[in-house]
Amino acid sequence: MNSKLSHCEKAVQETLQAEAFAVQNAANDLTLIRQIHKAAKLLAASPNRVITTGMGKSGIIARKSAATMTSTGTPSVFLHPADALHGDMGNVQSGEAVLAFSNSGETKEILELMKYLRLLGAKIVSITSNPESSMAKEADISIAYSLEKEGCPLELAPMASTTVSLAIADAIASALIILKKFKPADFGRYHPSGSLGRKLLTKLTDLMSPLERAYVRKQDNFEQILKAMVDSNLGAICVIGSKGHLRGIITDGDLKRILEKQDKNRVWQLTADQIMTPNPAYVFEQDSPAKAMHIMQEKNTYVLPVVKKNKKPIGMVRMHDLIGYV
Repeated sequence: MNSKLSHCEKAVQETLQAEAFAVQNAANDLTLIRQIHKAAKLLAASPNRVITTGMGKSGIIARKSAATMTSTGTPSVFLHPADALHGDMGNVQSGEAVLAFSNSGETKEILELMKYLRLLGAKIVSITSNPESSMAKEADISIAYSLEKEGCPLELAPMASTTVSLAIADAIASALIILKKFKPADFGRYHPSGSLGRKLLTKLTDLMSPLERAYVRKQDNFEQILKAMVDSNLGAICVIGSKGHLRGIITDGDLKRILEKQDKNRVWQLTADQIMTPNPAYVFEQDSPAKAMHIMQEKNTYVLPVVKKNKKPIGMVRMHDLIGYV
């Protein structure tokens, strides 16, 4: 195969290299990282929403940034600077925080908008490649990235600049997740109809089979054990103590092995505490399906008792119950 790149393929490679270089430079810039942290703290302290704004391609990045922050616990909205100057300023509330994007830092509409945002007491964070720009100087916190090449064959269309701006915006969102202690369950509440939301919001109690007949007491005999196993049809039953706490588990495999090895007359005299596996693995009712699956894989089992905090079992969950939720 010819390893020499065509002129077009070379352009593709140079674009990817320019964008990767810009993001890597940002990742290695400790000053920029600390500015991102400061910016995130400013946004997190806002009692209202975060307003994002930008023109052209920077506006597209600003829209995406607002969407990411909104879905991760920081209510945000995009404000088009031109529309804002012709009536949409009515959407801005007093004291909101603003995240402004402009590669040059000299976008006329952004600079004009910033004057009116200041009148409303807005705190402003700017993202630009020019730390000496008007936008950077007007902002409360300026995040300035370095850029050697755009990656466009003509060096005209914004490419690396929008990529690194997007990466910085995502880094701000990541910092906000930490600062606001945003949890997977919170994410699920904001995505209730998607498959990810379904996974995050589904509880073990939604997937388990209620205990009902899937248990015996320690002193119960083999006939009672066999009946519980058949009636529950779960492949395993819990063994509980006199006060209802989990003491052991018996699987259908345990019964098969006993029937193969034990004297048939003696089998019927065995009690649950003689057959059970004591101190079995279990999950709490508030645990996630993912945690249940992890324990199953770790303990090499296909079924787990689900217990309350006091270790009283309330159900059984099987591996195939969890498929599609982990």
